Amino acid sequence: MTVGRTLLKSLLAAALLAAGLQATRADEWRTTSSLIGESKYGDNFQHYDYVNPNAPKGGTLNRVVIGTFDNFNPYIVQGSPAAGLVGFGGGLLYDTLMEQATDEGSTSHPLIADAYKYPADYSSATYRLDPRAKWHDGQPITVDDVIWSFQVLKANSPLYNRYFENVTDAVAVSDREVEFHFNQKGNRELPKILGDLVILPKHWWEGNDASGKKRDITKTTLEPPLGSAAYKIASFKPGSEIIWQRVPDYWGAKLPVKIGRENFDKQRFSYFLDDNAGWQAFTKGGFEDFRAEARAQRWAVEYTFPAIKSGDVIKKEFPTTSPEPMQAYLINTRRPLFQDVRVRQALTYAYDFESMNRTIFFGAYTRTDSYFEGGDLASTGLPQGKELEILQPFRDKLPPELFTQEFKLPVYDTPQSGRENLRKAYELFKQAGWINQAGKLVNAKTGEVFKIEFLGNDPVDERVASPFIDNLRRLGIDATLRIVDDSQYTNRTRAFDFDMLALAGFQQSNSPGNEQRDFFSSTAADRAGSRNLAGIKNPVVDALIDRVIFATDRDDLAAATHALDRVLLWNFYMVPQWHLGKVRAAYWNKFGMPEKQPTYLGVDLDSWWIDPDREKALAAKYKGSN
Repeated sequence: MTVGRTLLKSLLAAALLAAGLQATRADEWRTTSSLIGESKYGDNFQHYDYVNPNAPKGGTLNRVVIGTFDNFNPYIVQGSPAAGLVGFGGGLLYDTLMEQATDEGSTSHPLIADAYKYPADYSSATYRLDPRAKWHDGQPITVDDVIWSFQVLKANSPLYNRYFENVTDAVAVSDREVEFHFNQKGNRELPKILGDLVILPKHWWEGNDASGKKRDITKTTLEPPLGSAAYKIASFKPGSEIIWQRVPDYWGAKLPVKIGRENFDKQRFSYFLDDNAGWQAFTKGGFEDFRAEARAQRWAVEYTFPAIKSGDVIKKEFPTTSPEPMQAYLINTRRPLFQDVRVRQALTYAYDFESMNRTIFFGAYTRTDSYFEGGDLASTGLPQGKELEILQPFRDKLPPELFTQEFKLPVYDTPQSGRENLRKAYELFKQAGWINQAGKLVNAKTGEVFKIEFLGNDPVDERVASPFIDNLRRLGIDATLRIVDDSQYTNRTRAFDFDMLALAGFQQSNSPGNEQRDFFSSTAADRAGSRNLAGIKNPVVDALIDRVIFATDRDDLAAATHALDRVLLWNFYMVPQWHLGKVRAAYWNKFGMPEKQPTYLGVDLDSWWIDPDREKALAAKYKGSN
């Protein structure tokens, strides 16, 4: 017994010592952050291992954008931001505290901040600014800029508001250090993702424009903002063109994440009203040098124009290892029509992916059957182990099939299976109170005809939606498609003014967390501009999102994510579409590039450079088009 007590005391002492050491390590400055293990580069990160550190600078990268723009402030719920500006992150104009790695998932490296730290209970995070960081006007990036940026972004951007929901404030610790405080402990992801905070120039936004009018961060603007990143706006034509110029004395050019990258002197974005016009511009040269191809049919049969045959345009596929997005027909559950889960499940049974893949997509795609497609976070089989433990408290609020049946999407592989799936769809509609009368699906009590309008913003959406609409019409549903311009589409989706979206996508990471609130939480459902387009208001989903966010380790995260995935799937909020697993790209042969590309992203275009001789030869051959 004495020996047992002595051994126990020794073990406890060792455990306390280990905990103390862990706490000390947790509060040390870190130059790289990762949620899935140590970065392969360690503390001696010099540059990405795939880049050419001596890549030449120069030339112009030409890109095509579909739609229009009327705003240089992407962090508000108004206007259409110009290409090069994004609603989350810094785009070409602004740097963030840290930069997400291009070749590793859930990993970030220093940018404006050269290090960060956090206590063992994850109750705060402190970021230390690089003293070299400066704005394009030469003024230093300050702790005051960081605090102001956090405050205005959380107040005005739905994305940042949900992402940093548990961050209560930011305070100056010194002239180089800013500390963020959290209202909950144990959020392992939160210290790291604060590195995604884009930093805006307080002195510029609180100053006056050329006419003497005070600027307003809450309003749209077409005054080129002051930035801090590798590019600045050189010129623009509202709605039709924007040209970005590389900043020759960019402060961060020698940082490891930047060496061998951001090599183009200019980036020109030309706007076209639809994808077909953009495609024609690409084939002729001059307007688009690099095209990521989203259409399987075009990739299979339309890359036959003269520049392809001559070798002036190269067609190539780049494999990726990053998680696949959940791409889907999205159902707006705010509509009373879609609040019965049986109706949503019936819509899922009415979708024939296999025929579309065979006849339209040339067999290129795989059906998506998880919100966390790719990797170890997708749910499979029946819930068991820790996942089952997580789901048990919610058993009476979940479909019983979730615990007894593996989630399977309907398969249309034979004519008989097609008839069976449509029969199953009708039975579900009937259970929900909808019956067929004179060829129309109507409400058995009110006689209301079942109507669905799909909303899209690209003529290509007609190819995506029409086969599904045809099947719905076979069931008696009055299904239609409305294609609107980009501005209308943006305004209608922000206001949740639609029945179903012809195409929606949710890109996940290898370490899901706080962004799930913006995707799926009840509090985001009614917030204009949030990414909870489906209008999900489900207390079980809310609880599981928190369970994901506050996971204690990777195994716990996987189990919690499996549970969340399974609940989302069994509630049929979306009709899943497909994924590819690689990047299809075509480009004019004017580039030099590293021997390999990062398989996590597939393509890092920033690591390419212009070959001036090739560019000149193409310009001469195509009469100055390039």
